[in-house]
Amino acid sequence: MGELPVTPISPGSEPARHYDTVVGAWGKLLGEDLHYGYFHSGNESLIEATNELTNQMLNLADLRSGVHVLDVGCGTGKAGCRMAGEYAARVTGISPSSACVERAQVLAKETRQQDLAVFGHGDGTSLSFDDNTFDCVWVMESSHLMQDKKALISGCARVLRPGGRAVLCDIIVKRKLTLEEVIEYRDEFLLLRDVFGRAIMEPLQFYQQQFESEGLFVGTASDISAPTYQTFSRWRQNANENRESVCRMIGEPAWKQFLLSCDVLEQLWQSNILGYGIICAHKNT
Repeated sequence: MGELPVTPISPGSEPARHYDTVVGAWGKLLGEDLHYGYFHSGNESLIEATNELTNQMLNLADLRSGVHVLDVGCGTGKAGCRMAGEYAARVTGISPSSACVERAQVLAKETRQQDLAVFGHGDGTSLSFDDNTFDCVWVMESSHLMQDKKALISGCARVLRPGGRAVLCDIIVKRKLTLEEVIEYRDEFLLLRDVFGRAIMEPLQFYQQQFESEGLFVGTASDISAPTYQTFSRWRQNANENRESVCRMIGEPAWKQFLLSCDVLEQLWQSNILGYGIICAHKNT
């Protein structure tokens, strides 16, 4: 596939610094996919549910052999290697995190997908690829860590070929907080920042409007907060089962913070403050 063009990123920048620090422990806490799960019945295991969230994205992406996919915020390469292995898609994955890129490259070799799936450093808000390069742009649970989401979506639209699709899923804001609620939840949001990194969430409508402002047609924009809710109980279970190894990696205070963050996220879901959305936008031919 050739050499991957990259945008230099400071090793100390966010979210690179955060991912480089915690990615090993997160594999034990969040599961190997490092993202939320989609639960139909609520009885699924976390790995079944995280696979199902990927399935939800794949259903929208409509992949086929030979298409070129840009995986923005590729994590440890699980989704990218799956797209290459199951669909024979060519995948270019980027992440600001050295730890994630290294793990993705190893996974590509382990799954014998290194000829189709290439991973390297890159910034989703400053894409260095030429216009009309990709048939699909895949943004799976990474946009909340990008400060300039307008630049992300503008770049995704630019590098997408006519007729291509952009698929995105992520944490969303469900409603605007009152001043009293901002004060009430201050400590909770600071905890989430410490555990998951600095993040800015936007409403699902924001993503829809941004894609439309770039001339894309939004075919799907769905609130999937309910089927993602059970994720937190599974994370809590992982934390308790893997306490010893996680504490060795990131320390007991960080382990305790993670457990508390599961409680906070459940509360924010229940209060209809945060949730989860998925969107698919098409570029006209």
